[in-house]
Amino acid sequence: QVQLVESGGGLVQAGGSLRLSCAASGRTFSNYAMGWFRQAPGKEREFVSAISMRTGTTYYADSVKGRFTMSRDNAKNMIYLQMNNLKPEDTAVYYCALRRYSASASVLLSEYNYWGQGTQVTVSS
Repeated sequence: QVQLVESGGGLVQAGGSLRLSCAASGRTFSNYAMGWFRQAPGKEREFVSAISMRTGTTYYADSVKGRFTMSRDNAKNMIYLQMNNLKPEDTAVYYCALRRYSASASVLLSEYNYWGQGTQVTVSS
């Protein structure tokens, strides 16, 4: 099994920054990808960003492009999401996810096999 633990969420004013972290432990894979998703109250979970853990190629939702940066540390089995210029509409629970057996980052929730418990991000106006 794989365990994913997110951290770094909190309350921040609009225009501020937060850095989320996600630590993966347990079973390891030679090829895998990881992603960040978020779910606001009353809304479906949506894609935020994803990264190939092999190549480092990243993908972003249009809503966060230019403001969020995803990175990885393969040695530590960790990913990060640096969020700058936060907006109230970024308020959500943020989840990290792992896609096994494929190093291709995906925007589709259904292609991820393991999920963390989530961390709350609240942006006040």
